[in-house]
Amino acid sequence: MATTKVREIIARVEDVLKDANVRWPRLELQRWLNDGYGAILGLKPDANTKTVTHACTAGTRQEIKTANPDAIRFRKAKRNVAATSNNGSITQIDSAVLDKHQTDWHTHTQSVNIQHYMHDPDDPNVFWVYPPATSAAEVEVVYLALPAPHAMTVGNLDPASSSTDTIRLDDVYVNPLVDFILYRAFMKDGQNASNLSRANVHLQAFSVFLSSKTSTDAAVAPIPES
Repeated sequence: MATTKVREIIARVEDVLKDANVRWPRLELQRWLNDGYGAILGLKPDANTKTVTHACTAGTRQEIKTANPDAIRFRKAKRNVAATSNNGSITQIDSAVLDKHQTDWHTHTQSVNIQHYMHDPDDPNVFWVYPPATSAAEVEVVYLALPAPHAMTVGNLDPASSSTDTIRLDDVYVNPLVDFILYRAFMKDGQNASNLSRANVHLQAFSVFLSSKTSTDAAVAPIPES
């Protein structure tokens, strides 16, 4: 959950830059904050997930991005939630199983009760369901989302303002966001050896944090029961 305000991020950055918004205007810092979200998700896609109800299209093929334009990748389907469904859980299977044993599975009788889902990483925003869904089927799904960009005014970006706008990722990502903005800021004068060195220091801190976060999350993830 994010509680850190955007203006607080700007304040941290300006504490390092020690600039009177001449070389690095606040709207520019805001653009780099927005870019930072994409950079984080590029290295750690699960940094921003959403759980929504997906109204199924009749048939087996389901597109998550149509109703959720911020989606960058489908992650999983959890359960049936349609009022007329059995509210049962949905499990993942390999499509090769159906392809081998029930080659006509795409044409089977449609149902409001989905039992299985399949996903091909090469087609990130599409998933497949079995049995084929009716148009009344609804399933709870999780997807990875790209945060909407901030479009705050210079006044609201002022650390002394009363703006309550918060960052779009969890507070744990405050430090890498600050490092990413500072990396972009010092790269603006990257032809200067000193600034290039400082930019690389912040980029390295950004990368190391995300690599460590990925390893830590994997280490503390719940262990599935056998």
